[in-house]
Amino acid sequence: MNAFFSDYVLPGALIVVQSAVLMAALLLLIAYLLYADRKIWAAVQLRRGPNVVGPWGLFQSFADLLKFFLKEPVIPAPANKTIFLLAPLVSVLLALSAWAVIPVNAGWVIADINVGILYVFAIASLEVYGVIMGGWASNSKYAFLGALRSAAQMVSYEVSIGFVIIAVLLAVGSLNMTDIVMSQTVGLGTMMGLPNSFLDWHWLALFPLFVIFFISGLAETNRPPFDLPEAESELVAGFMVEYASTPYMMFMLGEYVAITLICALTTILFLGGWLPPFDFAPFTWVPGVVWFVLKVCAVFFMFALVKAFVPRYRYDQLMRLGWKVFLPISLAAIVIVAFVLQLTGWGGVPAAG
Repeated sequence: MNAFFSDYVLPGALIVVQSAVLMAALLLLIAYLLYADRKIWAAVQLRRGPNVVGPWGLFQSFADLLKFFLKEPVIPAPANKTIFLLAPLVSVLLALSAWAVIPVNAGWVIADINVGILYVFAIASLEVYGVIMGGWASNSKYAFLGALRSAAQMVSYEVSIGFVIIAVLLAVGSLNMTDIVMSQTVGLGTMMGLPNSFLDWHWLALFPLFVIFFISGLAETNRPPFDLPEAESELVAGFMVEYASTPYMMFMLGEYVAITLICALTTILFLGGWLPPFDFAPFTWVPGVVWFVLKVCAVFFMFALVKAFVPRYRYDQLMRLGWKVFLPISLAAIVIVAFVLQLTGWGGVPAAG
């Protein structure tokens, strides 16, 4: 009985507590990233943005949450009610579950599995089902067309994201997320005789892939200029057109959790995860989790700026970029990275100590 308690009950309870803490921190971060998104957009357009609820509008996201909870959910009469309500739940749960393998600091991860990056990619591939279910169950032509657009878009850009990840994995030699971060303690900077710094991170050695991953991340999460599934001028609100109140809020929450996940993946794969930009004091005094959050926020800032000043693509332009530009470049990059690694013997995770 004692063995059962120590082997199963205690680890299970610990995982539940860790998951609850991570989810609370993530949702709080998303509330303020949403606020930052609106403030950045306003600043670019010389507006004030949210500034009424709380000091400087800091409580605006919580006021919006309360509004969504108190509104009456309206389900269209012809809709398939079960799938209609299940779709936003699937979207949120899948987006949140991907965070189980994201390390925010050395040892700070719920499940440090050896195939962490494959788990994230599998969950990201499943997220399209929430969108398709919502569009189909609404029994509306606008919603269904938006869902079809979104499915094609997400599948198209998952291909280039997958090839970029393969190129990074070739350089690292491991699918473990922690190993991917630790492999960036050595790189181009240390090869030139410099101390460990941000020059060792993969963004420099794999810069074209960093750009492709960032742009593909915008398309994968339906962010402008690739927000074709919910292009207001063409499809009213895309696959979410029949949704209101809490189910609509859950779709938007799932979308922002996915955006934050892409920012975290960009940080882990290309920006050194929790590693400081310079490996000496006072930078090493700052906890790794602080560097991780700062990098995630910096990537999100770039996401927000793109939304503010890049015009929306046409659908044919979106597909051409994914299949005729990013796919051949990412395929060629895999061959080049493999050739360079085989020729030089670089890459891999440095031995501890």
